[in-house]
Amino acid sequence: MRRLALALAAFAGTATAAAPTWPDTPLARVEALALLQTLNADLLSHPSATLTLERWCQAHHLADPPTVHARRDRAATKALPDDLRDALGIARDAPVRYRRVQLACGEHVVSEADNWYVAERLTGAMNRQLDASDTPFGKVVAPLRFSRHTLSARLLWSPLPAGWETRGLPPAAPYPLALPHQVLQHRALLVDAQGRPFSALVETYTAQVLAFPPPASVP
Repeated sequence: MRRLALALAAFAGTATAAAPTWPDTPLARVEALALLQTLNADLLSHPSATLTLERWCQAHHLADPPTVHARRDRAATKALPDDLRDALGIARDAPVRYRRVQLACGEHVVSEADNWYVAERLTGAMNRQLDASDTPFGKVVAPLRFSRHTLSARLLWSPLPAGWETRGLPPAAPYPLALPHQVLQHRALLVDAQGRPFSALVETYTAQVLAFPPPASVP
């Protein structure tokens, strides 16, 4: 048991990349905010977060190949919030399935997602693949030609303090910019081609989306 615990601890220490290092300068803060807003807009304008993240990983050279894969927590459970149940249009006692995954590009975990879905609105083959594999949800349900309806999108962290536009940018600091683990969150529904919602998502994006050199430091 002790050996197993040590092995798991060692794996946990290497499974996720260290926090990205950016200098704490006015320019770096502006660049970080611009990048987060760019990613936010890209996510809002495309139905599949997985494919959007793959394009982001490729553009910013986060991994080679820049393929996003799911790390599924099969032991995780979480109740579907009432507002999302209402948005799915299902009764309070209607069954839903739950998936908790981390989406990783190479060693960078770029998103942590809670996904509740109505199994009866998917095909049998889709349900079997979701049960038996860690394939990202968006790739499995792609044949439904789904669209994404965003319920909310908010930055969980801003590199610039409130009121910076009137008080000025913060001065440079002699230490790296402190990035929190979570930087952006979306709540959304996936809707099939017939207009039926079949999945409710809470996607939380991590500081690993900025795990590349700041633009100002690139020659």
